[in-house]
Amino acid sequence: MDEARRGGRRRPGLKLLLFLHASLFLNVFFFCYLVLSRHQPPPGWARSAARDAEAVAAIDCSGHGRAFLAGGGLPACECNACYSGDDCSRLLLDCPADADSEDPLFLEPYWQQHASTSSIVSPGWQCMSSQTIGGDFNSAELDRHVRLLHKAAENAITDGKFILFGSEVAELLHALVHALSADNASSSPACLVASAPHNPFGRRQHECIGIRSNYVKGSVSPATKIIEYVTSPNDPDGLLQQSVLGASAVIHDHAYFWPHYSSIPAPADEDIMLFTISKISGHAGIRLWWAVIKDQKTYQKAAEYMSLNTMVVSCDVQLRVLKLIRVVIAEMGKGGGIFEFGYKTLKTRWSKLHKLVSSSNRFSIQPLLPRYCNYFKRIRDPSPAYAWLKCETEEDKDCYSVLKTSGITSRSGTLFEANSHYTRLSLVKTEDDFDLLTMRMEALLSKELIASS
Repeated sequence: MDEARRGGRRRPGLKLLLFLHASLFLNVFFFCYLVLSRHQPPPGWARSAARDAEAVAAIDCSGHGRAFLAGGGLPACECNACYSGDDCSRLLLDCPADADSEDPLFLEPYWQQHASTSSIVSPGWQCMSSQTIGGDFNSAELDRHVRLLHKAAENAITDGKFILFGSEVAELLHALVHALSADNASSSPACLVASAPHNPFGRRQHECIGIRSNYVKGSVSPATKIIEYVTSPNDPDGLLQQSVLGASAVIHDHAYFWPHYSSIPAPADEDIMLFTISKISGHAGIRLWWAVIKDQKTYQKAAEYMSLNTMVVSCDVQLRVLKLIRVVIAEMGKGGGIFEFGYKTLKTRWSKLHKLVSSSNRFSIQPLLPRYCNYFKRIRDPSPAYAWLKCETEEDKDCYSVLKTSGITSRSGTLFEANSHYTRLSLVKTEDDFDLLTMRMEALLSKELIASS
């Protein structure tokens, strides 16, 4: 009996013990959930942002602009040049054709076709630190994908070389000139020289490091180090260039050395090469350049200069560029890649403009011939970013003014250190811009035809 009573008392004690353990476990679980949930986003937090983005992208702005979220949170249309109105439906007939801008908006339709793969949703807490994993300021994944892109496009050799990132070409040029001048015993700055015609940004941004366009041997002190700046393909004429001055160091700007702008006879393999994302993908609003550097000491000196000057490229920019490059690589070889799309667009525009100008005795544009392209594995027709237009008659001494009078805004040849008989026409803006350019050119050439008859 006593043993039975003792056994009977054990059962309530066991149940109570199990209850206490369960209660303790549940309290700990809910406590942890409450604490941790304060630091975790609610499920589906990205859906709202994605819905807003899709709603804005669905607004077509009459096909003459793009929608964006205004400051008040309401979508608004940003119209192409010469179009206005809330929905960009009104054409401004007296508006000049913009053939000056370098923004590669001709690639905008490509990214609209790849909206799902190229879009990125960034949480508000991303990029809180200026450093990446490992303590570096630049993403190792971005470095790796840049190398993969060059290998896939077959336009540059990066194996065994170093990559230095910067927001602007000016930053990289200053760093590179500093690095290349470090061993110069002279106290005078290095002289950065370029052969005309060349992009006007050099004269505007690099006077402080002694850039010259009219360098003649013996025109500077023998102690001054000469650094040649070669742009290939060249801006403004699209010609592939080589070093011609015999300088002790050469910086090659290959911003346009991609299959949609130029033939790629062979991968570039110079000691210092410059590239930018804006010409590859068309995103001129994303500022990212990089230098591919062969010599380790030059790279280290330039990187040190950059760390003291600008320190870091924006984390948001690095993430966006990484996403774009991944899409470009993934779509290559499928027939609908960005290089194929861009090449077809620019080839069509160049052919149309070339046909127009060829019928004139008053104007001419640079002669470009079909060339073999290592990327396409065939001979390709020209597809330059710009037309280098020349006014052939002596009366038209200022070609820029001749076009401006006819409603075309171009970029004067004098800005490229060239003769005023030349001016540059941009072919890389929107289809609206190119259509208006050809319409204005047709009107100008018609006047010439009437005057000669």
